[in-house]
Formats: sequence, C-alpha cells, structure tokens
Amino acid sequence: MKVAYITAGAAGMYCGSCLHDNTLAAALQRAGHEVALVPTYTPIRTDENDVSIDRVFYGAINVYLEQKVPLFRHLPHFVGRALSSPRILGWVSRIGSSIDAGHLGDLTLSMLQGEHGRQSHELDELVDWLADEFRPEIVHITNSMLVGMARKMKERLGVPVVCSVQGEDIFLEQIEEPFHTLVRDTLRERARDVDGFVATSRYYAGFMTDYLGVPPERMHLVRLGLKLEGHGAPPPDRGSRPFTVGYLARVCPEKGLHLLCDGFHRLTQKAGPDAARLRIAGWLGSRDRAYLEECMSSLRSWGLEGVVEHFGEVDRTGKIDFIHSLDVLSVPTIYKEPKGLYVLEALANGVPVVQPRHGAFPELIEATGGGLLVDPESPEALAAGLEQLMKDPVERETLGRKGREVVLRDYTDTAMAQATLDLYRRYID
Repeated sequence: MKVAYITAGAAGMYCGSCLHDNTLAAALQRAGHEVALVPTYTPIRTDENDVSIDRVFYGAINVYLEQKVPLFRHLPHFVGRALSSPRILGWVSRIGSSIDAGHLGDLTLSMLQGEHGRQSHELDELVDWLADEFRPEIVHITNSMLVGMARKMKERLGVPVVCSVQGEDIFLEQIEEPFHTLVRDTLRERARDVDGFVATSRYYAGFMTDYLGVPPERMHLVRLGLKLEGHGAPPPDRGSRPFTVGYLARVCPEKGLHLLCDGFHRLTQKAGPDAARLRIAGWLGSRDRAYLEECMSSLRSWGLEGVVEHFGEVDRTGKIDFIHSLDVLSVPTIYKEPKGLYVLEALANGVPVVQPRHGAFPELIEATGGGLLVDPESPEALAAGLEQLMKDPVERETLGRKGREVVLRDYTDTAMAQATLDLYRRYID
C-alpha cells in the first residue's frame, strides 16, 4: 500500500504527535508498505530514527509571509523553495515555540480555507508532488487543523483522505475573537471533506466527534503504540535510595508541573524532607523558562532544593534511563490529555503512574491496571496518591508489573500499524 502521511513539525521540540506519526510510519514501512512521511512547517524532531522525507512543504517562513505580506504570494517559486529548506527552517524552530497561539487566528483560518486561503500556492505544490511523484493510494493528515488540504487532494488525486485528531483543540481554543468563531465554523465545514478520522482514545474520539460535527461512524479508534526497542526491562532494584517521583513531559503550565511540585511538597511535609526525591525531565521552550523558575523557586522556598533534580531534555536512551530511576511517574495535566504517551512509556518499564481522573487517563489505567487516578488540579489528592504508593511497595510493584505486561502485549507499534492498515482498507476497498 502507498500511503502519504502528512505530519507537522513542532518548531524543534519533541512533540507527542511527531513521535506518534514517526513511530507509526516506521512500523508501516517495516510491514512492507511504501509510506512517505511528509513534514510541513518545519522538519520533525523525534527520539527514534527519523523516517520523514528530506523536504518540507508549507514551510513556516513561507506560510507566515504569505499571510502577512501580499507581495510575497506572487514571488517566483524558487524563492519559496529556498526558504523551505530544512537548514533555513532550523532557525525558525528555535523561535517558533514562543509564538502565542491566540494571535494566530487569521493564519489558522487561512490554512483551513485551503485552495481559497492565502497559502493556496503551498497546497498546489504539495498536491502536485503527491500526484506527479508519489501517487498515493490514501492520504493521512496528522491533525484537523490541516483539513483545508483535503478537498483539493481528493479532487486531484482521487484517493481517500483520513485525518488524525491529536489534541489540536487545545491550540484552537486559545484563538481570540473574531477569528475563534470563524475558525470553528470553517473547521466543521472542511471536516466534511475528510473520509474518516482517527483518535487514540475513546475520550478524544467522543469529544472530537462533537467538536468537528462529524457522524460517529466516521470517527475511529486506533490505540497508541510504542516502539519497544530499549523498553521492557523490569525496573532495577531500588536498594536503599529514597522514594523517587518523576515528571517526563514538556515543561509548561498545561502539563501541570506546578501541581506536582505542590503535591510533592505536601508529601514531604508528612513523610519528611529526606523520604522522597523529585526528578524532572522534558523539553523547555523559551516561553516557559520563567514558569520553570517559578516552580523551582517554590521548591527552594520549601527547603527541597537538595532533593529535586532537573535533567532538561533527554534523548531516547536518556529517557529510558530516567524512567528506570523512578518509583512512580506523574504528569498531572491541567487539560484533558487526548493521548498520554508518557504513561505507556513509564508502564513499559514497570513504573506505575499517578494521573488526574480526566481525558484519556481513566481508560489507560482501566486497560493497563498500571496506576492510580486522583482528582484533577488537586495537590492534596496528588500527594495522597503518591503517599499511598510510597507506603506500599507491594502495590507499587503489582501496578508496575500489570502495566508492563499489558503495554508490551497490546500497545506496540506493530499492533498500532496493523489497526491503521485495517482502517485504511475500509476506505480503499
């Protein structure tokens, strides 16, 4: 099968959607299918072998200038191609994460307008490449903010178009009026051009069915899957080290690091300052450096600087080593998480989790038996969950073992690829 998978670069950060798309495309390729993982905006960044093509469509510089500078839409094609080179887009990646989504309403609307938007030249270039050089049997779009592409793709290529939903509502709901309403209306209109949608959790499938206004039968569930290489070893013997709590996610307010710091503080107030330690790892953008400093300042004011370690960004090997150093992982998101890849990564290595009772977390815990659920946005509830696992190593080991067994059996990249292929065949046949 020939699949064109249109992904979106995330301005240089490790992004759950990029990781998911790359893992899925690689698994499909290993299964013998011809898959072109096509980056848009910027090159993707992944902690596995990058299988994307060496070309970026809808280059971030072009997309922005075509929106803001009318003359730029009429420049020769070679100018746009030059500005979309992966090397030039590298510097965009260093500043892109600082852009406020609330101020991108006009650009988001134009992208959704597809062939009628200000980036119509970018769409022509992508569709021409697909039609003349790759000739796919099906096109898979990474998220619904790109559904403006679907109409022209179907008209020119004559193939089905499916679209993943991966948490884009979090971005869309930050857009300010009057563009918020225009974007929502255009999104729902353009969603009709897509043959089928793919969610990774029951929660998000139901939510996005309503959000996009699509019939339930067009929304499909394909569970997340991990590339298991390097994962799966039982956690090493903890010996005499203190109980260790870990955070492994992008460092930002919406991921809830401040709640974990507060919950950890409450835990040490009851158990003693030397009874536990906190380890923090994850990508940090320039916009959120002040936020991290606020969290660290709070920990220092509580006298906990000696038991807190900040590792910064970690690669794949560093990530697995980091997980092995933990007794429990917690990423207490403020928003309702649609995926939760870090939960599966922790469980794959036998480390249980303590997560808020919302989003995809309840079904992940139900399916794996690998952790505890607590009230959202409650440091008190989070501290109680951590304390429960600190005091009961048998329960901690049981939860980690159950989670590990289920993830290694049911949440693999091979299983995810097979379920995706089954979905593709429904639309191709």
